[in-house]
Amino acid sequence: MPKQRQILVTSALPYANGPIHIGHMVEYLQTDIWVRFQKMLGNHCLYVCADDAHGTPIMLKAQDEGIKPEALIARYHKEHQSDFASFNIQFDNYYSTHSAENRHFANFIFQQLDTKGHIATKTIHQAFDPQANMFLPDRFIKGECPNCGAADQYGDSCEVCGKTYSPLDMKNPVSVVSGATPITRQSEHLFFKLGDFEKILRSWTAKHVQAEIANKLNDWFEQGLQDWDISRDPPYFGFEIPGHPGKYFYVWLDAPIGYMASFKHYCEKNGLDFDQYWGGGSKAELYHFIGKDIAYFHTLFWPAMLHGAGFRMPEGVFCHGFLTVDGQKMSKSRGTFITAATYLKYLNPEYFRYYIAAKLGSGVDDIDFNLEDFVARVNSDLVGKVVNIASRCAGFIHKHSDGQLGSKLGEKKLFDQLAKTGKLIAECYEARQYSRAMREIMALADQANQYINDQAPWVLAKQEGQAVQVQAICTTGLNLFRQLVTYLKPVLPGLAADAERFLNIKPLQWSDAASPLLKHSINPFKPLLTRVEIEQVEAMVNESKQEWANSATPIPASNPNEPIAPTVSFDDFAKLDLRIAKIIQAKQVEGADKLLQLTLDLNGETRNVFAGIKSAYDPGELEGRLTVMVANLAPRKMKFGISEGMVLAAGPGGSDIFILSPDEGAIPGMRVK
Repeated sequence: MPKQRQILVTSALPYANGPIHIGHMVEYLQTDIWVRFQKMLGNHCLYVCADDAHGTPIMLKAQDEGIKPEALIARYHKEHQSDFASFNIQFDNYYSTHSAENRHFANFIFQQLDTKGHIATKTIHQAFDPQANMFLPDRFIKGECPNCGAADQYGDSCEVCGKTYSPLDMKNPVSVVSGATPITRQSEHLFFKLGDFEKILRSWTAKHVQAEIANKLNDWFEQGLQDWDISRDPPYFGFEIPGHPGKYFYVWLDAPIGYMASFKHYCEKNGLDFDQYWGGGSKAELYHFIGKDIAYFHTLFWPAMLHGAGFRMPEGVFCHGFLTVDGQKMSKSRGTFITAATYLKYLNPEYFRYYIAAKLGSGVDDIDFNLEDFVARVNSDLVGKVVNIASRCAGFIHKHSDGQLGSKLGEKKLFDQLAKTGKLIAECYEARQYSRAMREIMALADQANQYINDQAPWVLAKQEGQAVQVQAICTTGLNLFRQLVTYLKPVLPGLAADAERFLNIKPLQWSDAASPLLKHSINPFKPLLTRVEIEQVEAMVNESKQEWANSATPIPASNPNEPIAPTVSFDDFAKLDLRIAKIIQAKQVEGADKLLQLTLDLNGETRNVFAGIKSAYDPGELEGRLTVMVANLAPRKMKFGISEGMVLAAGPGGSDIFILSPDEGAIPGMRVK
């Protein structure tokens, strides 16, 4: 029997000044799935996390609400735990960085680094708000980019040209806090001398981070590691630095230390040895799951701090990409900035867990939550394939065999094949290749359904003397279902728990998939999952849109400051073939709320295109007009037919949708350049 592994796992700490949304949830699902898999194998795997509870944004939000920061972070701590529990995220300990344990470790690490000469003192010049009487963090200053002149940019980088800069170099800067023009003041700050650890960091990053991250780190190494400002001036909500009155630890120093604090809290409650996991000579495994946007902190500052203070460095830091919705960044105005609480009003969290798992690999690529594909995949895979096996077989077992599984399988070869494939699926989980694991599992589900189709127990059940054969077939079907549920349990713990009650068995472990369940009484079958309807998704999006429209800072229907979608290369853009098209026919689409069916003429070639412009145009107004279309878009099968392209339009929506019309002298079929 393999030796039990000792594993400690963390996710990045959610910030305690706002709700959890589905973009956040990707990380906690990725981590939770891996941890659940390890526990099913029998490994001693612990998962800890905490709220990130310090910093200027929390201080200012509490002031705006007229409450103390402690009250604000307590409220979000409760909300976050509720959201995570609702999505079946199972922490062994969930804590807060505003804790005695976190203060202890922050002080200890700082003092160790200071004693060893890794802390420097420098006088710096900072932007200061004379009205609010406070130094301003970079993100609390807006102005014009000193490089390209773009307006309404933050004080650290430009979202238009990508240039980073000092807020002191901005043109026409304004304090986000008060609206005042910042002035420059000097202050003495403490710095962590990151360059002292370049050699050990080069060695560590070569082995313990993903290749994409290692390549980015090499760029930073080549540029030279800079000293890191770890102090902040008052007013600031955080821990005061020992020996430096009036100076506070920068939130990014004590935030990752929250991993240690949360685990220490767990150890004190459960009699576990903290040093066994965090000591310099620890043989346990330590893994961090984080977003790619905070790789710099977790792969340079954090391991250097740990090493400098005498603690162990992580075994691995696993970065993931961002979540887009329907191919675009999450948007409040489009209703795709969806909080966990809003999602839960309309949809089963197991569906989101499965869909994200089906998209997640081990790299840092962004993943897309395509709403139409979400509905189709959940209904096809979970309802139509996996649960369908149990619903097809259970009734025959109860009707013809008194709820008793048979003494043998009708097809042991297929059962053995599924058992053998468990090794490959386990390797996929271990490597965080969840998307491949889901493909392998659904391929097995297809084979199981094909077996039941071929055996047709519903036909045999009508024939005399076939009861034993029907029992053997359905016993096989339910054992195949049990194997599939075992493989899916890290992703779908809720479905697994319901299946365990139905099958009348103990909680499934990974090894259970290797041996069949025979001569066993099962409980009556109840529907385990129901189909998702597109109306549920639309209602969720509409409520999300309304929530933000009614918030204290409503987002306009067309928000000029909304983040631009991820960039594409010029070569990809050049592949688009934009053509002038004449609308020769336009008509309503029966059963569609937003679509018109357009017949377009491309100089003799006609195309059928469905366009979501019904709210803005009467079909009769469009016939004879010219428009611009994407002519080389792959045909797409829709509910109402095949769409053979896309018409270009602009506007915030509703009646304000404008077809991009060329000059009337343009010729249909002409290419737009």
